[in-house]
Amino acid sequence: MGGGISSLSKICVIGPSTREDADVDYTFAAIGVKNNEVDYSSNCGNMSGAIGPYAVDTKLFPVEPDEQGPVTVRIHNTNTGKIIHSTFDVEDGEASSSGDFSIDGVAGTAARIQLDFIKPAGSKTGKLLPTGREVDMFDGIKTTCIDVGNPCCFVSAASLNIDGGLSPDEIEQHPTLLKQLDSIRRQAGVKMGLAKTAAEVPGSIPKICLVSHVSPADSGKMDLRVRAISVGQPHKAVPITVALACAAASKLPGSTVHECTSKSPVDPAGVTPGHASGKLMVGAEYGADGDLLFATVFRTARRLMEGVIYWK
Repeated sequence: MGGGISSLSKICVIGPSTREDADVDYTFAAIGVKNNEVDYSSNCGNMSGAIGPYAVDTKLFPVEPDEQGPVTVRIHNTNTGKIIHSTFDVEDGEASSSGDFSIDGVAGTAARIQLDFIKPAGSKTGKLLPTGREVDMFDGIKTTCIDVGNPCCFVSAASLNIDGGLSPDEIEQHPTLLKQLDSIRRQAGVKMGLAKTAAEVPGSIPKICLVSHVSPADSGKMDLRVRAISVGQPHKAVPITVALACAAASKLPGSTVHECTSKSPVDPAGVTPGHASGKLMVGAEYGADGDLLFATVFRTARRLMEGVIYWK
């Protein structure tokens, strides 16, 4: 709370599940930084990582006082209507926080949390490809619109004649680029069925991202480069739902993501996008019928404090 940027202004509301196939309900709220809006239109993948441990520690998901080892909490995200399986270790009946798992862009190590997003396609639109195509044209720019975890748009950095390895600060210094990307994002939002007019497209979805081939120096370390814009701000790393969508799109021939993805993956278990703070591996598995069965990512989470926040 209070970080002054979109990735640090978030609220999660958690309670008993209203569905038989889940253990808890989870509602995500994005809090406006430059305005007073509270946006419930999307989920947050990073915050999803904290829900399982919170459910255990608050007894919403009861475990035995002496229980040790892995547990799986089934989470119903009310924003998208999707189910997430959160698997992590418990020690003496509480979620374990200590471990040797590390994440690029996050200091230190912690216990690993596996998040399996079950049938994540169509989170808001009901379709993997809301426009019915792998590629659409907006302002003359090839754009892939995909709905996995959250609706997302992927644009090749090369098509905009910019370096795909720009840092968030460098992107921030290109207001014309940000304006162009927002124009594409809003047109895509209408085409994806998220709003009737460009002005009505939510600030949080669709996310829009630049994708590019890896640089020679990063060859063998990552499969492609991604730079995400979230709520109008360049992201310091990559939103997890964007990473899920990226992994799914990387397996769709003809998509802008597929065109930028290395044909020799760093990790055969999934795709490894590089972001502004490092890289992460994301898995996505399609069935024989073409349906996206699940997408997997690994996170960490720990409790920082308990307290009361007052509002007026």
